[in-house]
Amino acid sequence: MKLNKLISAILLTACAGSASAASSLGLSNYQLTGNFALDTLGGTGLEASAVTYARDRNSLFFVGDEGLGVVEVSLTGQTLGSQAFNWAGTGSTNNDAEGLTYLGNGELVVVDERPQIAYKFTYSAGGVVALNNQPKVAITGSTTSVGNVGTEGISFDPRDGSFYSVKQDNPAQLRRSTLDFQVGFGTASTSVLFAGASSVFGLNSLSDVQTLSPIDRLAGTEAANNLLLLSLDSRQLVEISSTGQILSSFDLSTLTTQAIEGVTVDASGNIYLVAENNGTSFPNSRLFVLSSTAVPLPGAVWLFGSALAGFTALRRKKA
Repeated sequence: MKLNKLISAILLTACAGSASAASSLGLSNYQLTGNFALDTLGGTGLEASAVTYARDRNSLFFVGDEGLGVVEVSLTGQTLGSQAFNWAGTGSTNNDAEGLTYLGNGELVVVDERPQIAYKFTYSAGGVVALNNQPKVAITGSTTSVGNVGTEGISFDPRDGSFYSVKQDNPAQLRRSTLDFQVGFGTASTSVLFAGASSVFGLNSLSDVQTLSPIDRLAGTEAANNLLLLSLDSRQLVEISSTGQILSSFDLSTLTTQAIEGVTVDASGNIYLVAENNGTSFPNSRLFVLSSTAVPLPGAVWLFGSALAGFTALRRKKA
């Protein structure tokens, strides 16, 4: 009888954990598992400001906010290749590459922060891409510069082809867009989901956004609709629901004094963050990896089953 009660209690706990996992990624279960220096590459690898995961290559791409180009690295930060940006004809005055997301098949989107223009291009290692000749679109419908408080991050949702983006400040905004990229200029349909004059979600600024839909174990669950929001000023990573509820958070101040400006996730749910170099103390941009310590439900059930089998065998032996 006692054994039956024990089994019931464990199964109830497992079911409760499963329900929680179905609604939240659970940042409280994450811990630092990797810290890697990124190559400077003559300046292209400095001031890392955005990062994105390429599922079909199992690699990462990142850009620095000087806009010199895009770098492909392994999941542990080793350089795999790079491509230079040519900004001629774009009208950009700062070449401020602050947003980056991967579409698949070698295609990426990079965003110039101040005019809030998104450029779609195909990665070619060792090459140069003339951004003005690529399909592009103004996320808000306007190319007027908003200064150094514009689009800081963008994330592609492969389920429906939509894009989420964040505006840094004054006001801070979380937006959802349908973007039609065309050579010359395409069109955008953008909705502001949440905004705040000085803060939003309790965050003093928004530095990047990442959809959770690419994580395999969240497929078909409520959690797949959630977003990660990164705030440099608040030094926080938060998970929010589609209704704007804060579900979990991670304190980034425990990782580094460097400015963490980019976030992405892989199919397994690992989180990758990039931070700018910082003078002589941190001469390189860095890649930080966060991984969950929680045992997924199938694994927990397997462990329970193994323990139960051993316990049952021991009882039979004693009997």
